[in-house]
Amino acid sequence: MTIINRRALLGASGAALATPALAAWPEAGKGMPSEGPDTPHICLGPIADSEINPAGIRRYTQLGLTHIILNGSGYPWNADTLKAKVKTLADNGLKAGDIGLPWSGSAGAGMRDIIYGRTGRDKAIEDVEASIRAASAAGIPIVEYNFYVHRANEAYYDHPDPTRGDAGVESVDYARMQGVKPGEDEVVQEAETTWANLKYFLDAVVPVAEASSVRLALHPNDPPVPISAGSPQIMSTLAGWKRMADIRKSPANCLIFDCGVTRELGENPVEVARYFGQRDQIGHVHYRNVRLRVPRQDYTEVYPDNGDNNMLAVMKALVAAKYKYMIFPEHARGLDVDRDLKTNAAAAWAYHTAYARAMLQVALMER
Repeated sequence: MTIINRRALLGASGAALATPALAAWPEAGKGMPSEGPDTPHICLGPIADSEINPAGIRRYTQLGLTHIILNGSGYPWNADTLKAKVKTLADNGLKAGDIGLPWSGSAGAGMRDIIYGRTGRDKAIEDVEASIRAASAAGIPIVEYNFYVHRANEAYYDHPDPTRGDAGVESVDYARMQGVKPGEDEVVQEAETTWANLKYFLDAVVPVAEASSVRLALHPNDPPVPISAGSPQIMSTLAGWKRMADIRKSPANCLIFDCGVTRELGENPVEVARYFGQRDQIGHVHYRNVRLRVPRQDYTEVYPDNGDNNMLAVMKALVAAKYKYMIFPEHARGLDVDRDLKTNAAAAWAYHTAYARAMLQVALMER
C-alpha cells in the first residue's frame, strides 16, 4: 500500500495552483508590487478646491493614493489656474490624472448646446478646445465628459442590503422612468440626431486633443436604461460604445470603461476591457460591482466583493492591455459608521480603495 505524505501532497498541490509569475514573486520581506509609470493607478475624487491644501490632500495620501481626479471648476479652464492647482497637489504627493467637462447646471450649458445642436454649439466647442489646451499645459492627460440628452437619475432608489448587514445600496428600476419629462433646459431628441451631434463634436475636438497629447474619455449612459425622458440613450449598449469609438479611431477618442455599467448592459466586462484596451481607447476606468436581474432595467449597485463581476479578472484584463491611467473605485456608500460619524462615506471609500489596490497588486504579481 502506498503511503501518501500529507505535507508532500499539499506542497505539490500548492505548486500546481501557483502561476509562474506569482511563484516567482519575491518572498516575504521584499514588499508588494507598487504602481509605476506603466501600471494603472488607483484614484479618488474629484477633489474639491477646498481640499487642495496640505491637510486636505493628506486625506488621500494617507490611503496610499498618488493620483486624483481634479474637479472642473472655473470652466472654461485657464492654464495658469490649473497649473497652480496641479502644483499644490504635486507638492503634497498627488498627481492630477483626470478632469471633467461640466454637463449640468449653468456651467454645463455649453455642453448642452453641443448635445442638442443648438445655435451656441460652435462657441461651446471653442471653449472645450481652449480647455483641452489648458489641461495639456497643466499636465493633465485625461479630459472626461458626458453626452446625456437626459440622465436617468429618476430610475435610482436607495435601500438596505440584507445580505450585507443592511448596508445602504442603490438600485435601478426602469419602470421609474415611465412618464419622466425632459428638464427645463432639455429636449426630446432622436438617436440619430444625437449621433450626428456627437460626430460633429468629435470631428472638431479630437484633432485638438491629439495635438495636445490629451485623451478625451466619454462616460457611457449611467444608468443605461433604453429611453430617458423620451430620448433614446446612444451610449447605453455595447454596440453604441463601439460606434462612438469608430467615429474617430484614435487614442484621443476614448471611453471611460465602467465595469459596473458593462455588467448592467448584460455584457462581460473582461471581454469589453480587452476589446477597448487592445485598441488603446480606454481613457479612464470606473471600478465597481453590481447584481444584475434584467439588463439595462433592473439591478443593484453593491460592494465590490459581492456582485456578479469577477473584479480580479477585470483588473487582470486591464493590466494585460497595458492600461496605465487611473482606476476609480466609485460609488462607495451606506455604512453605519459613516452615517453615525457624518464622515461623507469616508470608511466606505477607504474600503473600496483598499479592495481595488489589492486586486491591482495581485494582477501585477501575475502579469
